[in-house]
Parts: sequence; structure tokens; C-alpha cells
Amino acid sequence: MSRSRTALLAALALVAGASGAAYAAVPPDVGAAAVPCTVDYKVQNDWGSGFTAAVTVTNNSTAKSSWSLKWSYAGNQKVTSGWNAKISQSGTAVTAANESYNGTLSTGGSASFGFQGTYSGTNAVPATFTLDGVTCNVDDGSTDPTDPEEPTGPNARVNNPYDGAKVYVNPEWSAKAAAETGGSRISNQPTGVWLDRTAAIEGVNGGMGLRDHLDAALTQKGSGELVVQLVIYNLPGRDCAALASNGELGPTEIDKYKTQYIDPIAAILADSKYAGLRIVTTVEIDSLPNLVTNTTPRATATANCDVMKANGNYQKGVGYALNKLGDVANVYNYIDAGHHGWLGWDDNFGASANLFKEAATTEGATVSDVHGFIVNTANYSALKEENFTINDSVNGTSVRQSKWVDWNRYTDELSYAQAMRNQLVSIGFDSNLGMLIDTSRNGWGGSARPTGPGATTTVDTYVDGGRYDRRIHLGNWCNQSGAGLGERPQASPATGIDAYVWMKPPGESDGSSTAIDNDEGKGFDRMCDPTYTGNPRNNNNMSGALANAPISGHWFSAQFQQLMQNAYPPLS
Repeated sequence: MSRSRTALLAALALVAGASGAAYAAVPPDVGAAAVPCTVDYKVQNDWGSGFTAAVTVTNNSTAKSSWSLKWSYAGNQKVTSGWNAKISQSGTAVTAANESYNGTLSTGGSASFGFQGTYSGTNAVPATFTLDGVTCNVDDGSTDPTDPEEPTGPNARVNNPYDGAKVYVNPEWSAKAAAETGGSRISNQPTGVWLDRTAAIEGVNGGMGLRDHLDAALTQKGSGELVVQLVIYNLPGRDCAALASNGELGPTEIDKYKTQYIDPIAAILADSKYAGLRIVTTVEIDSLPNLVTNTTPRATATANCDVMKANGNYQKGVGYALNKLGDVANVYNYIDAGHHGWLGWDDNFGASANLFKEAATTEGATVSDVHGFIVNTANYSALKEENFTINDSVNGTSVRQSKWVDWNRYTDELSYAQAMRNQLVSIGFDSNLGMLIDTSRNGWGGSARPTGPGATTTVDTYVDGGRYDRRIHLGNWCNQSGAGLGERPQASPATGIDAYVWMKPPGESDGSSTAIDNDEGKGFDRMCDPTYTGNPRNNNNMSGALANAPISGHWFSAQFQQLMQNAYPPLS
């Protein structure tokens, strides 16, 4: 799978025929494992005298403990620096060898690296690559109609699946919304379908299963295009820093995740009956970032997150899901990338992007299996803070020094999403990478919404008086008091953004306010208790949670009513 629908071109071998003439011998199936290796070489930025490039090499032969990739330039390109490989150059010939930490290339495994170079004249992509002396194929960004894994024709992957398409309205959520007073105003909005346990694939307690939703989507589709939004959410040791969203699988149950959860989902999605749907999968929210922010030696570390960092099952699970789901021609994978109030600090931002890359290149996955990323899933961070910017200062004190911003680099989700996209592209993800922003509960409208900047008495009065996000602290995430519906779902709303989406169905609880016995593996998290005075992850502030909430995923009428009341843009 590739966002640019890239295909593998055969490395043409010149063979002498009976007449002595040379002719091109093309492998019969360039998508098959018989091809010993493939190389994806992309020039990411080119400013006329220099460039940066990202390279991913995939090994389809016997597993390797070390590797060396070679190519030659037709022009005068010179590599000046590189990362994630030891790169040397002699004349036009370049050699990229593994670093100590990425020498292992399993069968089907990939390694990615990048570099910066200079040139004058032309900057052509190298024609031939060899891995340990064996000629590889080259990914040139076109579509190969002979490759069964590359979609062609009317169902070929598009750059943005949301463009020109309707989005599936979940009948179960729609019925609950319509049953609420005033709920008919939004009951026709599209929301995500959450596959948050194995049983959800077939349907829980007589509810709709995955096939039921896809069949209903076909009905809604009619003769046009339609996107179905699925949330893949069942990693072993899921959401290690929270209890309300713990899952059914223990930290070591990676094999169950693969065979009993991902494989059945992939099999259903691959049914040709559903080939005309655009299936968006948001892959495993609230897990990978925990390995950066909530592990030793951080003060916010938890024992569960330390276990998951040590066993690597978050990366393995995400990589396996990307690989298997990416094999389905009409699936678009989007990885969860947290939100600005989690990863916007310097210590978290780059490290998280690198971790996403690690997960996207394990268990047979490559960066080409990633269509994009999603931010703010099931969270409350404001889309755009318009009354102050990160560059403002008050009486010589930067906004970054305010208690609310607290040295973060970003003030809202749009700026964070666009910056994270740029960072991800810079480390090797596709230059056409798209972002989704969950706006289901980040409107922050109603009577408490500021109409202009705060007083300039201090930097804190300036920020607190003008910010739309009315949470007590950015780290508060459970059933937040005062929240409202955000921007309605829409395609291509801003540069680099594929869509605003309601991936979290408004009205579904984040977690129970008190301990409630259940058979879903969901615990009680004090961050959902309105009387809780906090922990290091929210700087020991009150939780800001609503009272009387049910367990996560269950209908919470009082929250739904609050979200409508505080919607921004307001509901008519």
C-alpha cells in the first residue's frame, strides 16, 4: 500500500539472445516474493542546488543480520550527511550500510534511512540498486497494473479518500443520538465504528458486527463514493497509562492479537463484496505515545508502560496491523499520533515521530502501508486558538512560559497536526501524507467561550482569558466538563489535512466516574472521578470530569446534551 499508489518497476536485466542482441527480461510478477529486494527512493525536498531523500529497502529473500545497499548517480550528486545508515560515496557510487541497531532484515522486513545531498544540473533518481550485490526493483511512484496488490481502475487508492465521498453514518449511534432531545440535529453525522475487542468483529449483545456495518455502508453508498471509518483498538496491554480504556488482551498476548483480532478483520475487509468502499482504519490510539511519555525515567512512568516498552508488543502489533490491513487494496491506514497536549513538547515530539516510524517498519510493514495519521482522537484539544499565538509575549514574557502552555511548542491541534506531518515526512513517510483531526468534542462553545484576548496584566491572564479550551489542565482527558461538539466532519479543510472527523462518537463515555464491574476488561481510572485531585500527568490538578459517567464506550446522555449545548460552531 502506498499513498501515491507506488508500484515496483522491474530492474531490467540485459540478456544476450541467440542473435547476440541485448533485450530486457522482465520478471513475470514484480509484486511477488520471488523478487529478492525492493527499494523505495524518494526525493522529499529539492531546492535547486541540494536535496533530501528518503530510502526504504525491503528484503524478500533470506533473513539478514547486516546489509549494504549500493547505487550510482548519473549526475554529480554528492551525499553530505545521512541518518539511520552509514553512507559513503566514491565518485558517483554510493554505499549505505546498516547501523548497529538496524542490521537485522527479516524476510519481508524493511529498513529506512535518509540523507542530504548537493547537485547541479539534474537530480535524476538512480536507475539501479543492489542489496548485498543482488539487483533490486525500484519504486518510481507509478502504478503497476501487473501487481495484484496495487489497485487500478475505479477502485484505485486516491490521494485523499474523503474527497468527493460521503462518509458512513453508523445506524446504531445515529439511533441513540436521534433519541436524545435535540439530537436529530446531528444524528446524520458520520462517526467511527470502534472495534475495541474481538467480540466486536461479530457484534456484541446482538449489535452490529463488522460485516453488518460494511453491508449497511454499501446501502448508503449508492452509486457514489463512500468512506467507512473503523477504529482498530485492541493491542495487548492497551493504553498502559490509563485504566478506563484497558483492553481484553494481556501484555504478552501478541499472538492472539494477530490471529484472533487482526487476521479476521483483514479477511472481512478483503472480501471483494466491499471492494468499492473506501475503508479508513485508524490504528491503535493511545498506545505508542505512552512508550515515550510514560516510561522510566519519566516522573509520569507507569509499571504497565515499562512492561510494554520492554516487550515491544505495541510496535509489533501496530506493524502487523499496518501490514495485513495495508494488503487490502481499498484500505487507508492512519496511525494515531496523540495530540498537542501530549506530544507537543520538544522531549516528546521528535521521539514520538521516530517511534511511529519504528512501528511502521516492523512485522513486515513499511512506510508505504501508512496513508496518514490522526490526532486528537477522543480528546478535547481546541482546533484553533485564535486569541493568542505561540509567538506572543506579555510584558516580555513568552506565551510558552504561561502555566497553560507550559513550554509546549503548540497551542492547538491544527498547528500541531501540520507540524507533526512535516516531521513525519522529513524522516521518511510519504510526502503526500495526510492528517485527520478528531473534532467531535473540541468545540468549546457556549457562554464561557471567550470573544477576544485576555487581559495583558500577566502572561497567564492573557492566555487564560483568551483560550477556548476551558479544561483545568491539558492532561485532563476524561468526560470533560464544559466541552462541546467541534467542527462538523468535512474533507480537505486545511493544508495537509485530509479531513476533520468525528472518530469518537459524541455521547460515548471515556470511562466511569466510579468503579463499575464489567466483562469488557475496562478498569476504573481516577482521572474519570470528578473528586480526584490529580497526578503528575495533569500536574496534580482536579480531573475536570463529569459525574455519573458509565464505563467507556457506553452511552452518556448528560455528556451528549452538554456537547450539543456547547457546540462550536453552534447548532441551529
